[in-house]
Amino acid sequence: MSKKIILKGKLVTLRPMSLKDAPNFCRWLGDPEMTQFLLRWYNRPAPSIGEEKSWINKSNREKNEINFSIDTAEGLHIGTLSLKNIDPENKNAEYGIFIGDKRYWGQGYGTEAGRLLLDYGFRKLRLKMIYLRYIAFNVRGERSYKKLGFKYAGRYRQGMYLRGAYHDQIMMDLLREEHFKSQKSNPAYRQANLKSQRYSSKVKA
Repeated sequence: MSKKIILKGKLVTLRPMSLKDAPNFCRWLGDPEMTQFLLRWYNRPAPSIGEEKSWINKSNREKNEINFSIDTAEGLHIGTLSLKNIDPENKNAEYGIFIGDKRYWGQGYGTEAGRLLLDYGFRKLRLKMIYLRYIAFNVRGERSYKKLGFKYAGRYRQGMYLRGAYHDQIMMDLLREEHFKSQKSNPAYRQANLKSQRYSSKVKA
């Protein structure tokens, strides 16, 4: 679904995933520090290049999800993010993000990428609500989600078995009106909003 969509910000560009991204994904998914918070890949072997290319092709054909690769302004591929399980009837979708290049952790790249995607989801897809799930011990992830405006929505108690123990799974969500309210009151959001409008002519549905 993200075949022709390109979103640009000050720090990052969100572009369609390419088969050329497969080696990076495989390398990142082979790093336990990377996968400890990824529900799908925790304690699993990294995919082969062929498997990852097949997944990229399949994901790019999906009609109910949008997957982007994240590039720096200089064109370096550093991660991926997505809206999955897009429900056009109830107007909601599930948010996910993965910064694979550890050199870019904690520097605002993931935050700007998230703001661009959320703005696209609420403005272009006209979603009413975007939600996410994460393991309770993912403190760094929780901080980043709160920066984007996500609010606590509940938890599945002992819903995931990881590291030899059961852990709670946390739910967060963000409503359309909350997103736009945050844009008006938060200078960082206002800047992202202006950037999104500036590049709206480059967004193709």
